[in-house]
Amino acid sequence: MSDVHLDSAVLATLQDVMEDEYPVLLDTFLKDSEERVQLLHQALEAGDGEALRRAAHSFKGSCSNMGAMLLTELCRALEDAARQGALEQADGLIDRIEREFAIVRILMRSERQRFTLG
Repeated sequence: MSDVHLDSAVLATLQDVMEDEYPVLLDTFLKDSEERVQLLHQALEAGDGEALRRAAHSFKGSCSNMGAMLLTELCRALEDAARQGALEQADGLIDRIEREFAIVRILMRSERQRFTLG
């Protein structure tokens, strides 16, 4: 697994803590993240910088907790842009977030399969 996208040490800790519920945690993160990406789009389409900032901040925390480090940094950049009212940067950042999330999704599904097949 690529530590650029997912920190394997964070995932190992989560696996130790969650034990048999680890696959549920991965699935929950993926489902939740899909919803968060939609919230980013909705806030941008509405031109609501504060809602965009809050959504990016929340997604950033979730990504950080799961060891998705590059995704965390992209969300931080989006949060900063929204805080500064630089919504013209948001569209490109959301595109990058979506691309990185697509990679994270594949890696987490692979991690889930590896765990369940043992």
